[in-house]
Amino acid sequence: MKYDVYGIGAALVDTEVEVNNEFLANAGIEKGVMTLVDESRQHELMAHLKDHLVGARRASGGSAANSMIATTLLGGRTFFSGKVADDDNGRFYLTDMKNAGVDTPATTLPQGITGKCLVMITDDAERTMNTFLGISETLSREQVDESALKASRYLYIEGYLVTSPTGRDAAIHARQLAERHGVKTALSFSDPGIVAHFRDGLKEMVGQQLDIVFCNESEAMSWAGTDSLQAAIPALKQAAKTFAVTCGARGALLFDGEDLIEVPGFPVKAIDTNGAGDMFAGTFLFGLTHGYSWADAGRLANFAASQIVTHYGPRLPATAFPQILEQVNL
Repeated sequence: MKYDVYGIGAALVDTEVEVNNEFLANAGIEKGVMTLVDESRQHELMAHLKDHLVGARRASGGSAANSMIATTLLGGRTFFSGKVADDDNGRFYLTDMKNAGVDTPATTLPQGITGKCLVMITDDAERTMNTFLGISETLSREQVDESALKASRYLYIEGYLVTSPTGRDAAIHARQLAERHGVKTALSFSDPGIVAHFRDGLKEMVGQQLDIVFCNESEAMSWAGTDSLQAAIPALKQAAKTFAVTCGARGALLFDGEDLIEVPGFPVKAIDTNGAGDMFAGTFLFGLTHGYSWADAGRLANFAASQIVTHYGPRLPATAFPQILEQVNL
């Protein structure tokens, strides 16, 4: 196979800033979730945050893109399908992905505005996102590269695509192609708000049954309509043959198709949880495609996620990834 993982998701340029709870309350922003906003609302927020933006850095982002970068920087081979416009952010995005080693389709960029995500971090390390999808909202099955997908071991779908009719259709189309070509399918529930407000669309994306679902505890319980993770397990088993549920500092609960596996976490002082779930999924998929057992893939993913929450931003520097492999010592 040419690729270990083929990812599809929203292509967004991330800008991260530190804020306090008072700012979120005064701005009417729901804490801890991703909220879709129009461009004027994002401009309004950026104006309020102008003093916080000094030194802020932009990075190619989007949930699935972050995961593909993690897989790649560990030594995997990935392909990512998203949609950016012919503007400064769009050209920056493709260059940033190329520099990270992730393959993207060779295509002429359309006119429009590349999507942007404003990531606000409070001092309890919680991330709150306001996202203007821009041209990414029109991602469609035209962006699905069947030849690259056929040449992949896994398809990884970002649950955020459910918010766009064409994005949801693209995700379903990609899953159907993967099933036709014998490519394993994985999907991330992405965000508690996504599960709560787009359940029917997510069910369409899941289809009959996926190979893997990635989610956190809140998303798992919301999916199952329960307040108990244990009670959510049967619903997760219906959605996918296997699953991985992240449980914050406690680690992760895995199901390998036969057994439930509890993998302990690595205690650290978290300062920014942005990107932790993306890191977990990308690292876990690296493990599965490189001969790791489920328990070892979970341990590697937990360690990588523990490292990213000790840094600001959704990604670690490339130099950190060889050290992750050495420190976990699997």
